[in-house]
Amino acid sequence: MLERFFHLRERGTDVKTELVAGLTTFATMAYILAVNPGILSASGMAFGKVFAATAIASAIATLVMGLVANLPFSLSAGMGLNAFFAYTVCLSMGYSWQWALSAIFVEGIIFILLTFCNIREAIVNSIPVGLKRAIGAGIGLFIAYIGLKNAGIIIADPDGTISALSAHWFRADAGVAMIGILITGALLIFKVRGALLIGIIITTLVGIPFGVTHYAGGSYLPTSPYFCNFAFGEIFSSGRSIFDFCVVVFTFLFVDMFDTVGTLIACAGKSGIIKEDGSIPNCKQALLADAVGTTAGAMLGTSTITTFVESASGVAEGGRTGLTAVTTAVLFLAALFLEPLFGSIPSAATAPALVIVGLMMINPIREIDYDDYAESIPAFMTMIIMVFASSISDGIMFGVLFYVFTKIITRRFKDLQPAILVVAVLFIIKILLSVVA
Repeated sequence: MLERFFHLRERGTDVKTELVAGLTTFATMAYILAVNPGILSASGMAFGKVFAATAIASAIATLVMGLVANLPFSLSAGMGLNAFFAYTVCLSMGYSWQWALSAIFVEGIIFILLTFCNIREAIVNSIPVGLKRAIGAGIGLFIAYIGLKNAGIIIADPDGTISALSAHWFRADAGVAMIGILITGALLIFKVRGALLIGIIITTLVGIPFGVTHYAGGSYLPTSPYFCNFAFGEIFSSGRSIFDFCVVVFTFLFVDMFDTVGTLIACAGKSGIIKEDGSIPNCKQALLADAVGTTAGAMLGTSTITTFVESASGVAEGGRTGLTAVTTAVLFLAALFLEPLFGSIPSAATAPALVIVGLMMINPIREIDYDDYAESIPAFMTMIIMVFASSISDGIMFGVLFYVFTKIITRRFKDLQPAILVVAVLFIIKILLSVVA
């Protein structure tokens, strides 16, 4: 039955591989169950309720991805967007978390409408092949950067540069993560199946004598999430509030859309399922997953749900179908009852997997035409902005704008499809709104 539903043999995989891939993806994503509630609690939300909302919304969205789109990608609350929710909308702008959830709910509804109208799929398919390769490689470098940063191997440099090697890279979390990279690398060199997952488990155990791995503790009984805690009355309380609401909805919509686009392109490229014309199979259904997840998440009490770059870890383990995503979704639901155990996996144990996945994802960089500067300059800008600005959507923005500019000045107008021009205009509007705000 699983073979017929997920087409396992057609995609060169089997049940065992898909289950291991789903478990690996979850292991690298599990940190979000602790991090997201921690961030949103700064806005006044209850940690336990946000934990439950994050787990349930992630499971819903990932199930849609697996059962409807039959793709091995998983979703959860987007990093960056949750910080914007708590620190910008609530703390800086002074609005309630109910107001912010209302904005996310509206964003989700708009996403669903855009998906059914095929607008989001058109945007994905409009991205030129060269930029798609750059997006995949850029996200790979970004994932590796996240891994090194989470482990404390690299830190913010007090002298003003972006980051620096920690003076204590060989101690505590950073030291354990370094050991984990060596262990995971050795497992891959000897072609051990499930190398990333085994690496996470071994590194977690290595962290015990170093004082890095601790039993998280807490209750095994799940807390109920929020439900439809919106504040539309607050939104229409003043003209300023209405204007701010529109800007916030646009920001959530814009960042989430292009983060998802970038991640889908990168992970699909890694899994080898992109078609010859550059399109992604079941792209519309995949985009529907994060639209449904975002809407459900807002109703339950969490920030925007988006496709996670950590999905690449499951893809690296051989995940090729929706069974990988379904496995991850089930584990998200199980996490409701096993919070103390999943919370005990330190970031030092998941960091090696992220670094190694980053290595695996930069492979498309070899296929970029570096001799054609009209292609290579936009690709290069995409990659470096993603890493240095810590933003997938900003990397795509600069890549698209530079691509359109280089094609115009070289009079290669045939390379400019209408959809890519529309995307460029949207990016320009976003920049202008940022200037006005």
